[in-house]
Amino acid sequence: MESPQQRRKSGLNLPAGMNETSLRLETFSTAPSSSSSFRSISISSPRMISSLSSPSSSKSSTCSDRFIPCRSSSRLHTFGLIEKDSPAKEGGNEAYARILKSELFGPDFGSFSPAGSPMSPNKNMLRFKTEHSAPNSPYSPSLLGQDSGFSSEASTPPKPPRKVPKTPHKVLDAPSLQDDFYLNLVDWSSQNVLAVGLGTCVYLWTASNSKVTKLCDLGPHDGVCAVQWTREGSYISIGTNSGQVQVWDGTQCKRVRTMGGHQTRTGVLAWNSRILASGSRDRNILQHDLRVSDDYVSKLVGHKSEVCGLKWSHDDRELASGGNDNQVCNLSWSKNVNELVSTHGYSQNQIMVWKYPSLAKVATLTGHSLRVLYLATSPDGQTIVTGAGDETLRFWNIFPSAKAPAPVKDTGLWSMGRTYIR
Repeated sequence: MESPQQRRKSGLNLPAGMNETSLRLETFSTAPSSSSSFRSISISSPRMISSLSSPSSSKSSTCSDRFIPCRSSSRLHTFGLIEKDSPAKEGGNEAYARILKSELFGPDFGSFSPAGSPMSPNKNMLRFKTEHSAPNSPYSPSLLGQDSGFSSEASTPPKPPRKVPKTPHKVLDAPSLQDDFYLNLVDWSSQNVLAVGLGTCVYLWTASNSKVTKLCDLGPHDGVCAVQWTREGSYISIGTNSGQVQVWDGTQCKRVRTMGGHQTRTGVLAWNSRILASGSRDRNILQHDLRVSDDYVSKLVGHKSEVCGLKWSHDDRELASGGNDNQVCNLSWSKNVNELVSTHGYSQNQIMVWKYPSLAKVATLTGHSLRVLYLATSPDGQTIVTGAGDETLRFWNIFPSAKAPAPVKDTGLWSMGRTYIR
């Protein structure tokens, strides 16, 4: 039997009747290639026992009861531990905040659904789910892309809107230009000649040199209701108040043919490759073929009010027609970019440019004092001309060129100022 002094030397405070050799320690070990098992290990050295309990033991044999979890695999959002979204502070960077959360709490943290709140538990609570592999880099596509809840486009600042001049670069006086919604008195040819119907006369304005030519005068008992160039720009058709349709040679200023068929005024005309369509107040649409002697070859019936709009498709197979509508006066597509222009009436009499297909507003132009009833586009697609009952024609540079998207500048061919078209 050991004395108390011997027990102090060994470093263990053992009860009487127990010696160091009788101590056994049962431990759990896992074999690398077999199932776990228990085995007894006899410890004969007091130093080994004291190394397990002494605070001065080496770092390699230190035991700890703390458990540090891996936050990326904790699925905190499953238990509703995610804090609710707070309103973004002024000047805050939402993209940076989401990246930071993804880095701190794992890739699933920034893209969880609000459905995982304590009031509405997630359907995957206390269930296993497939984990996504963590990105190798904080700038990988899975972190900066859709997986983190935002698009990479957020880091790219949006392009500034294209600047459109707010004032017309040229104004022409157009006396007797009628304020009538159903008439179509302005058209711009592919040869850069503008035709305008004023009262009983039709005038031609050459854009390259500002030369004005009087094409015809219908006399005191008739009036001009519509003008329309052919696609080649050599011939022009005129709709009259008496219901006739006249075809003129624009270069020789000579009448080629006169066709009837309408009972009242002809307010709209539309050419395709070989057929001229005309719409009238009699609510009918006639199709004229200059290759035959008859006044018209077919009649289209269906409108319940005056026909005021006609347009052929590019393949000449379909014809669109419009009747009474007093909200939007004109619509025209840009030839160079995915944009369109519309003209309006009361109360602002504005011209508006829109992007397509987003229909985002590019510009709003004002200047006319009455509703903008007439609209035509230049052959190069950069300039439009608008006309109204205020007896003015205004030229606007609103579209870029077909090659360069830069804003169009005045070429100097047209002088600034106000002139007369007749």
